[in-house]
Amino acid sequence: MSAVAASAMSLTGRGFARVSAEEMRDWLGREPLAAWDAFAASWNRLDTDEYMADGGRYRRRRYACYTVTGATVTRQPHRPHYQGRGYNALNGGIDRWFTPVDPAIGEHPSLTALLTRCSDTFAAAAGVPGGAASWLIEMHQFRIEADPRHAGLPTPEGMHRDGVDWVAVTLVGRHNVAGGVTAVADATGRTLGSFTLETPLDTVLLDDQRVWHGVTPVQPIDPATEAHRDVLVLTFRDQR
Repeated sequence: MSAVAASAMSLTGRGFARVSAEEMRDWLGREPLAAWDAFAASWNRLDTDEYMADGGRYRRRRYACYTVTGATVTRQPHRPHYQGRGYNALNGGIDRWFTPVDPAIGEHPSLTALLTRCSDTFAAAAGVPGGAASWLIEMHQFRIEADPRHAGLPTPEGMHRDGVDWVAVTLVGRHNVAGGVTAVADATGRTLGSFTLETPLDTVLLDDQRVWHGVTPVQPIDPATEAHRDVLVLTFRDQR
């Protein structure tokens, strides 16, 4: 069974799918990942999130929007990120203008492969022929920093949905951090899965209409050394 089919089956059955780094490497292919190190290094150039209502300075990010129609990926003009307060009680309810993703990163082969493979998988889970799928995708580069005095909060809003159709979260890297456990729950709060994204490319795919997700705080292992957790989040809205 292909990775697309297996992941789509898990999404349909459980509402989420875990995809290991090894499976992701096979899924994305050798060529798109040839320059993965340069792609991952761009997380060192993120800007501080100035919209944290809790006053925190632990989150850095960049942002971009895309459409994917069939196999065609198109970056959209820069726009604000918006979530209603019903989905993000902490930071929602306002337009948030984040620094755009660097152009070279925005068209990087690793990203393009992730966008198209996830598009195919979510289309399959939704029962839509891949060529007929049309998505609006928001791309978020996140770095969560931690120090001995302050834990880093990957999801300061707690267990939540993002207000979209599908979500993909891919680990880009962890440096000197403990914690960061991902939990997935149903609408009643019943835990469906709990695991840690540990290896770059470890990924979780989520049916945002059915499941809630959150990540526990991260703390430095060595308090004398910089500590962070980097992820790529892609959210998909059906535009048909």
